[in-house]
Amino acid sequence: MKLIRYGNIGAEKPGVLIDGKRFDTSGFTKDYNEEFFAEGGLQKLEDYLKNNQLQEVASDERWGSPVARPSKILCIGLNYRAHAEETGAAIPAEPVIFMKSSTSLAGPYDDVIIPKGSEKTDWEVELAVVIGKYASYVEEKDAMDYVAGYVLHNDVSERAFQLERGGTWDKGKGCNTFAPLGPFMASKDEIKDPHNLRLWLKLNGKTVQDSSTADFIFDIPHMISYVSQFMALLPGDVISTGTPQGVGMGMRPNPIYLKAGDEMELGIDGLGSSKQKAVAYTKS
Repeated sequence: MKLIRYGNIGAEKPGVLIDGKRFDTSGFTKDYNEEFFAEGGLQKLEDYLKNNQLQEVASDERWGSPVARPSKILCIGLNYRAHAEETGAAIPAEPVIFMKSSTSLAGPYDDVIIPKGSEKTDWEVELAVVIGKYASYVEEKDAMDYVAGYVLHNDVSERAFQLERGGTWDKGKGCNTFAPLGPFMASKDEIKDPHNLRLWLKLNGKTVQDSSTADFIFDIPHMISYVSQFMALLPGDVISTGTPQGVGMGMRPNPIYLKAGDEMELGIDGLGSSKQKAVAYTKS
């Protein structure tokens, strides 16, 4: 199955994507949230789809994040060898963990707001994993049992906030609109091998990232198991698995950062593509 959400920001409804068309599932569930995943919603929804007619969603409805605001958006840093090298960082001996705020969540075609005072906002195409059930102290051999599905993620980052202001990376990662997800969440059975997926990102039509999850330093079972040693993962939580080389910070001889009007288009095999326009911050 491919889960989607649609509608105005803050009032999204759940749905599914079937043969390229969106259909409403709000008659089955209120939302794709922690409760939905915890109560076996994916299997129940599959059964529901077999026995019920669905209403098609109007084509002009906004695409929302395919999962409701999770309790945590966790990210693994420097998880591609070439990306670590382009940033001048050492290859990590253990996964680097940081968080994006849940308020950074955005839809796949929403504008990305360049934060107030930002001069170094950057892009990062990533494969994200959605957790399907409560996970704590998970063993690697069991880790894939905790996966509900996969989703395309742009881990937008403000490099000066992240690296030049002291403290942790989080303040350069969690700005509003810095986590566009979607267009859909593919259930685990839709993606046969998440460790062999092409992922790419274009800036203003020019390809800047083009790699494969085959280049992971740490694979998905290791990431899930590792994170679960330090915190419980709740159903619906998101783990983003890192970005390959080609980010703006790594451009030579001079880094390139987003400016108002720039467009990012990105995609992953089996997970569709998304597009975001960078816009300047304005006081609302």
